[in-house]
Amino acid sequence: MKFEKSPPSLVSLFEARIAGTGAERRSMFGCPCAFAGGNMCAGLFGGSLFVRLGEEDRAALLALRGATPFEPMPGRAMREYVVVPPSMHADAAALDGWIAKAVAYAGGLPAKGKKKRARKKARSGER
Repeated sequence: MKFEKSPPSLVSLFEARIAGTGAERRSMFGCPCAFAGGNMCAGLFGGSLFVRLGEEDRAALLALRGATPFEPMPGRAMREYVVVPPSMHADAAALDGWIAKAVAYAGGLPAKGKKKRARKKARSGER
């Protein structure tokens, strides 16, 4: 499945907002994302910027006009993730606040270790 790339202006905005938060920038499915403690805390998907929040903060953000649950595929919402209203992209202070909450929330979750690489199965007849 091929995903829509994020506009360069949104990528620049995202990178500027996560700089200095302590989050690590990585790509997920070709989209820029931020990780805290090995857990994804924020990212871009097409023209959307999303954050991962605890229950209370998630409810507060969803109460804002234009905020929606993050659904990378229609009907497949990611439980703790919310799309930040596009109108907030121009409000650096507000956006920084939500990203800081996302970094704190994800950083407080149990740290993820590195995944073990799957061993290749031997082809039948080979030993």
